[in-house]
Amino acid sequence: MPLLHRAIHARAGELAPALAAFALLLCLFGGYLMLRPVRETMGIAGGVENLQWLFSSTFVVMLLAIPAYGWLNARVPRKQFLDWVYLFFASNLLGFAWLLWRIPDPLWAARAFYVWLSVYNLFVVSLAWSLLADVFDRRQAKRLLPFIAAGASLGGLLGPLLGGLLVGRLGTAGLLVLAALLLLPTLPLRRYLMAWRGKGGAGRIGVETEPPERPVPGNPFAGISLVLGSPYLLGICAFVLLLSCTSTFLYFEQARLVAALFPDGQQQIRVFSLIDFVVQALSLLCQLFIAGRVAQRFGVGALLGVVPLLVALGFLLLALLPQFAVLAGVMVLRRVGEYAFVRPGREMLFVPLGAQEKYRAKNFIDTVVYRGGDAISAWLKALLDGIGLGAALVALGGAAVALAWSLLGWRLGSRHERTAPSATSQEVEP
Repeated sequence: MPLLHRAIHARAGELAPALAAFALLLCLFGGYLMLRPVRETMGIAGGVENLQWLFSSTFVVMLLAIPAYGWLNARVPRKQFLDWVYLFFASNLLGFAWLLWRIPDPLWAARAFYVWLSVYNLFVVSLAWSLLADVFDRRQAKRLLPFIAAGASLGGLLGPLLGGLLVGRLGTAGLLVLAALLLLPTLPLRRYLMAWRGKGGAGRIGVETEPPERPVPGNPFAGISLVLGSPYLLGICAFVLLLSCTSTFLYFEQARLVAALFPDGQQQIRVFSLIDFVVQALSLLCQLFIAGRVAQRFGVGALLGVVPLLVALGFLLLALLPQFAVLAGVMVLRRVGEYAFVRPGREMLFVPLGAQEKYRAKNFIDTVVYRGGDAISAWLKALLDGIGLGAALVALGGAAVALAWSLLGWRLGSRHERTAPSATSQEVEP
């Protein structure tokens, strides 16, 4: 299929693993994005004014989960680690499905599910991207990851559509069972990708110093020490914190306005599903036709820096016109930009690094740092609302944060392009 090879920038032997990685993200994000509207509705059920408590609870649970993740990572071979984590979370989904089937509307269960799904999302997504950063070398990642990320957008496109269509028939519990079933195909896909890694991916380069048949060495808190000892990883932390801050400010405004305009719970699920559908459709188009060409021509810095700059302009527009239509447009812009450009670019930053950085430091950044940024931003937003600052001033602050986010993205991209670690210095085109 030479046309498809050219369309996704795949070279000889790369098409099948690229499609397998695409399918893995499709299943993963299809299940998660089907449940995201359910989570948003459950968050609103507890009161928009209490969302900062849910964000803080998520951060605390993340802190408790990281040592368990690190302990397991040091004992399970790297090539099998994803299977253990995904089967654990699939069993959790089935447990919540049983709980919501037996007790349909308890407020405490809604809050528990909101926190759990926020933790689930970051762990399963972070681990999937760790796997892909491990499977593909740096040159392959730059060519293929934008297309592979389109699998996440297609899954995100189908997930909200299925959720909106099936919630009336299956109920919330049925959607959770379906999401658990969608995790199962990722297991054989993972096995195929790790087998190909040694023949045509990152494992073929030179001598394998960190074989995937072994666990990732280090204590349960190794991710923290790795981050603190690396200016490069600290820069990625700052990038994630700024991303989280802008996301949280927009998220709170969206929740507040949807709660005011759409009081019915199932109507809220449909509204959130529609927003997710639009976001994923636009993301898919950008990933298939734009993101890969931008990465090839302008480098990782363009993927990381342009979207935050556009978000800063969106915040300025929101300061002038603080209306739901404008907010929805900025929210869609930010999420499309993150999924289509920022996320693939951010994952490319980890490709030249070793297994400990990919599986330990990266997970710490994607979970604790990200949710810590969420919690801090949530309380800051609540404080600003409490002292009566207008939406225009909050939007101007968001513009300043997004501008700093853009500048840091360009800098990290430039640093990545200059990096030539020994692990990748022997890279050759297949």
